[in-house]
Amino acid sequence: MKYPKEYLDEIKLRLKVSQVVGKTVQLKKRGKEFIGLSPFKNEKSPSFTVNDEKEFYHCFSSGEHGNIFDFLMKTKSIGFGEAVRSLAAEAGMQPYRFSNFDKKKDLRFQTYKNILKEYSNYFHRQLFNPANKEALEYLLKRDLKKSIIEEFQLGFVPWQNNFYEDLVKKYSEEEIISTGLYYKNDKTGKFIDRFNSRVIFPVKNITGESIAFGGRIIRENKLAKYINSPETEFYKKGNMIFNLDKAKDSRSETDEVLIVEGYMDVVSVYSSGVKNVIANSGTALTERQISLIWKFFSNPIICLDGDESGQKAALRIAEKLFPLINEKNKVYFSIMPEGTDPDDYIKQKGKDGLISLLKEKEIIQSFIWNYYLSKIDQNNPYEISKFEKEIKSLSYSIQDEILRKYVLEDFLEKIKKLTPIQSSRHADRYAFYKKKKNYHILKETKLLHQKRKDLSKIQIIEFSILFIILNYFDTALKKLENLSEIEFLSEKNESLKSLLITSLTDGKDKEDINIKIENDFGNTLKEINENSNIQIITANKTNQEVSELLEELINEHREEGNLKKIESLEQKLINNLDENSYSELIKLKNQLNRE
Repeated sequence: MKYPKEYLDEIKLRLKVSQVVGKTVQLKKRGKEFIGLSPFKNEKSPSFTVNDEKEFYHCFSSGEHGNIFDFLMKTKSIGFGEAVRSLAAEAGMQPYRFSNFDKKKDLRFQTYKNILKEYSNYFHRQLFNPANKEALEYLLKRDLKKSIIEEFQLGFVPWQNNFYEDLVKKYSEEEIISTGLYYKNDKTGKFIDRFNSRVIFPVKNITGESIAFGGRIIRENKLAKYINSPETEFYKKGNMIFNLDKAKDSRSETDEVLIVEGYMDVVSVYSSGVKNVIANSGTALTERQISLIWKFFSNPIICLDGDESGQKAALRIAEKLFPLINEKNKVYFSIMPEGTDPDDYIKQKGKDGLISLLKEKEIIQSFIWNYYLSKIDQNNPYEISKFEKEIKSLSYSIQDEILRKYVLEDFLEKIKKLTPIQSSRHADRYAFYKKKKNYHILKETKLLHQKRKDLSKIQIIEFSILFIILNYFDTALKKLENLSEIEFLSEKNESLKSLLITSLTDGKDKEDINIKIENDFGNTLKEINENSNIQIITANKTNQEVSELLEELINEHREEGNLKKIESLEQKLINNLDENSYSELIKLKNQLNRE
């Protein structure tokens, strides 16, 4: 059974000839081609050439010539079907399954493409109809030459047209509606053209076939400036790249491609002579799209508008793509000057101006760092704390283990320069993380720590909490839930806390509790009472003030415990990636952020 042309074309577009041949033949780059020793004939001087742009190999010694399927069939001595299956797997595609369903789907797809082709051709001609001169003048005023209009097959859909009537003579109503070009008015029962009164941009698949459209108004009004074809059986926005079918032809000259926001940006930049330009078809850049782009260009440059919304959009893209980067596939960012988009910039500065701007591009990790840093007050420790958490969390999301390690180390070094205190290995390393609400209490909790240098910070906190529970039963009763949520690091302190919580919950008499404590926790009780600072601080306070102090101590303990765990996990992950540790780290970070 015959494989569909679209399936074979997809394989060829996903795999470079040099990529397939290079597994058998040692190739060296020479201009636009690769050369090597022939796999078909013994030779001392290389006469075997590979051309990725033209998608073929040629052997001058033997006369052998063909594509990637031919190469596998001849070098592996396998049939066409086996070659297709092998290369499809290498390209990350599902094996093609021949069935009645597949046949019907192929027929539907062919009908779908035929309708869109007729639609595109008809309304392209309408653009040059004198009755629609306003639309053509609009494009010409945007500095688009007729040759570019022809190359992109731009069109115009007049408000009054009878093309649906022409289509329905050849195709069924169901087939026409399936394309998304028309929708039915529920009141009148008439079919309405989705792109009425708009200039249309054909969206083509990788093989150059129209499978959707984008439409732009030519008069500023209340209508949406741009609209896109709805998703259909054969058009998924998240899988499509506008102009990749043309841009891919420049891959032999550069490994960079410019990603812009809109159709007009692409056409304008392309018209200036920068051919390696694409757009992500009216949707946020998806993992599927960037993977497809990386098949052809290893260094995409995302170039968005210079306004605040454009920068925020760039950040969202950066955060989404950051986990996917590796040493081969990178992402760069180039932000337009404020108030301009690529179309505007081309008109102001020309091709050379745009190329100069793109030379100042930032690699993704630098863009993320600089964006976050620009949004904080570097003199505010709380903002620096939040900044550090966000940067570290993003670093851990990188899937490439080796790259993750070095990006994280780079960020950590930069953070140390921002906050010298963080280079310390002492317990107060994470002091900036604290989010205090009551500065009076903050001063007093600091006093607790300062006056007892013989005890660790966490010990002082635990002794202080236990002292309040033992001496302010009614206050502690109101905080039982919060007290139950924290886990003391000292086993003896945790045992005493658990006993106190259980006793208070069961409503045991205060005297009975004290007797039990003295019998089982005499030494611990002595240590608590020796912590005289908490006694002095609480001596003249109201019950409400003691309650606030207890809440503050609970929060300090929770944060201090989590931060110690985070520090330990971060160090562990730098040395050796562990899935469980990573999951625990993310959980703790999220918890800290919520607090």
